[in-house]
Amino acid sequence: MIEISTTAYLWLKAWHVISFAAWMAGLFYLPRLFVYHSQTPVGSEQSDLFKVMERRLYKAIMMPAMLATVGFGLVLLLASDHLTQGWMHAKLLLVLGLVVFHFYCASWKNDFAADNNRRSQRYFRVANEIPTLLMIGIVILVIVKPF
Repeated sequence: MIEISTTAYLWLKAWHVISFAAWMAGLFYLPRLFVYHSQTPVGSEQSDLFKVMERRLYKAIMMPAMLATVGFGLVLLLASDHLTQGWMHAKLLLVLGLVVFHFYCASWKNDFAADNNRRSQRYFRVANEIPTLLMIGIVILVIVKPF
């Protein structure tokens, strides 16, 4: 456990929550873009616009927000005794799920960029619900601390 002041801990927690909110916004929006992109003809102006939007969202918002969320979270974890608590183990498992989903989004983005998407809009509509379910679990675990 590392020693930090209460004020520093609260600032780290604030930045952790802020970066988590930004990351979640990207995890909600990128699969929605995939829903619309999957309905456009390959090589069209609209498809090219979606490619730009997806790339910028992923590189400029999602990746930095994920790295910040994980980084601030690790520091908070090292500065607390939460790792000994069951709710934190469950939370970390759900966060791992978000990280895996994040990289699936990268793979799907790359498929669209290469005009190689093989998935339907329905697939992306279902995938779009995954980060919502994981976020609900994370928030409940952090606020309620049920175990």
